[in-house]
Amino acid sequence: MQAIILAGGLGTRLKSVVSDKPKVLSLVAEKPFLNYIIQYLLQQGIHHFIFSLGHLADHVVDFLNENYSNLNSQIVIEETPLGTGGGIKKAMEYVTEDNFFIINADTFFDVSLKDMMGVHLQNNADCTIALKQMNYYDRYGTVIIDEKNTIVSFKEKQFTDHGLINGGYIIFNKSFYNMASQNLPVVFSYEKEILEKNVASTIIKGFISDGYFIDIGIPEDYLKAQKVFKNFPVTAGD
Repeated sequence: MQAIILAGGLGTRLKSVVSDKPKVLSLVAEKPFLNYIIQYLLQQGIHHFIFSLGHLADHVVDFLNENYSNLNSQIVIEETPLGTGGGIKKAMEYVTEDNFFIINADTFFDVSLKDMMGVHLQNNADCTIALKQMNYYDRYGTVIIDEKNTIVSFKEKQFTDHGLINGGYIIFNKSFYNMASQNLPVVFSYEKEILEKNVASTIIKGFISDGYFIDIGIPEDYLKAQKVFKNFPVTAGD
């Protein structure tokens, strides 16, 4: 299995606690957060990594060279920000399989990627999104599914007392992504331009997991992660 690792974010909301390095290299329990992501994905069967970098890319390149020189990987650097969608499209030149993962490198989600890929292939889906049940949140949009776990709509961020969120781990069919993005500008958001605009006309499945989820993008969750990851690997229920 192949994965594009989105690791080029600015980390604006985290600057109050981490200002001198990319968000994905923020130290969590004394190790760069990206280290946990790579280790977990290796355990899950990812054999080819494509790192999409932007902000302070040289720091991430140095980290990979020093710690993962033998990793089967490529590095793609955005000279100017391309948005999530443009960054994926640029990195796709190294994708050789029909279906590939997108992983947000500032998010840890304990999901069985093999089971998720199985559901994706069984349904001949264009896209499959790992979904997490959340309560009392306003940081995320809400994903609406039908009785067969097909995604029917995406709701904008607003306070929600109970719902499903996009957990940041996604499978795309390569042909679908190329077709859906062919007439888009160089800079675009895959969430808006690929997912939301095509949800009614394509097969986008939800894969619900109750595994541990954390997004270190805000200070309070970054601080929470310091305790949680002392006992890595994290498993559901921790």
